[in-house]
Amino acid sequence: MPAITATAPAKIILLGEHAVVYGKPAIAVPILEVKARAVIKAEPRSAPGTIHIQAPALGLEASLNELPSDHPLGKVVRLVLEQLDITRPPSLTVRVTSTIPMAAGMGSGAAVSVAVLRALSAFLGKPLTSEQVCDLAYQVEILHHGTPSGIDNTTITYAQPVYFLKGHPIQTLHVAQPFSLVIGGTGVPSPTKASVEDVRWAWETEPERYEALFDTVGSLVAQARQVIESGDPEKLGPLMDQNQQLLEEIGVSSPELERLVETARSAGALG
Repeated sequence: MPAITATAPAKIILLGEHAVVYGKPAIAVPILEVKARAVIKAEPRSAPGTIHIQAPALGLEASLNELPSDHPLGKVVRLVLEQLDITRPPSLTVRVTSTIPMAAGMGSGAAVSVAVLRALSAFLGKPLTSEQVCDLAYQVEILHHGTPSGIDNTTITYAQPVYFLKGHPIQTLHVAQPFSLVIGGTGVPSPTKASVEDVRWAWETEPERYEALFDTVGSLVAQARQVIESGDPEKLGPLMDQNQQLLEEIGVSSPELERLVETARSAGALG
């Protein structure tokens, strides 16, 4: 049986980070230049039903049975078997690699989940639909983020720019006038789960203040959608600047990030 490979892109959120968890809209786009890759290979010499999982970047090489129930890679493999009602899988190896930076807000965890879901279900002869992939990847996102909005798995599954509103059907964006994005990183890892938990604590402490901030973010996102779909991308920059100011007020910025933002603006970035 030939090996089966699937890939999934990264993603970034242009506007609406964190507020999206609280029912406000956000705009996200896939980043096709970096991706996660899953390769499924038959292992006929292994004992029947043995599933090996390899993730070199994480230093992981283990059998599925050795991984706890809350391990993300183990979880995604088990979800496929449950969804396809397979109790006695063939012996195989799941190998995962990725060029997506981890803990950088680019959806590395969701991309790995989507790639494995697609590759493994295809290998088992029952390819999952995009809707199934998105739903199952969301279940793994709960392990990664605690209270995810669903924007990562949605953007990555469908690999299209989206206007996302939690609990609502996917809305893809029509980009009337193409524009370029430059993505910079501070080099400081920032696990999304920790950031989400910090914001939730602050929201619970000062609900009125944070709801007002989230409402303002939602208004910016709506304006940004109109700008993108009407073909005026140069007007997007100031909206992104305002979104960044709100993120600073929400408490999810850092001196390194603010220096990076200022450097980009000084070099001529629109926002």
